[in-house]
Amino acid sequence: MEKNLEYYMNLKYPTQITEIAVEDGGGYLVEIPLLKGCMSDGETIAEALENIKEAKEEWLTYMLANDLSIPEPTDAAKYSGKFVVRIPKTLHKTISEQSKMEGLSLNQYVANSLAYVAGQKQILLSK
Repeated sequence: MEKNLEYYMNLKYPTQITEIAVEDGGGYLVEIPLLKGCMSDGETIAEALENIKEAKEEWLTYMLANDLSIPEPTDAAKYSGKFVVRIPKTLHKTISEQSKMEGLSLNQYVANSLAYVAGQKQILLSK
């Protein structure tokens, strides 16, 4: 398949939406993190999401015209949701005890902890 504008426009790129503070004009900023600098805004989320389509097309058109590399999103189906992690016995003991205190299985506790840390990183990156 030829990797032309239509090909890239049909890829499902994750977007990030940030509410703009009222003192900064209000509305919403939408970005496509994989496409560095590809962003748009709007008064409403729906408007911002509509506007990002045009910004994406312009971004991709520029990259293709200049023969520049365009990153592609990864396919979520490639991930099973399972992986093995080796940790020190003392850490295993600590998180096992903490999961019991929270009334969660070890798996739930670790998944929640990872989700929390990943979310905090996203917040820091969006500032």
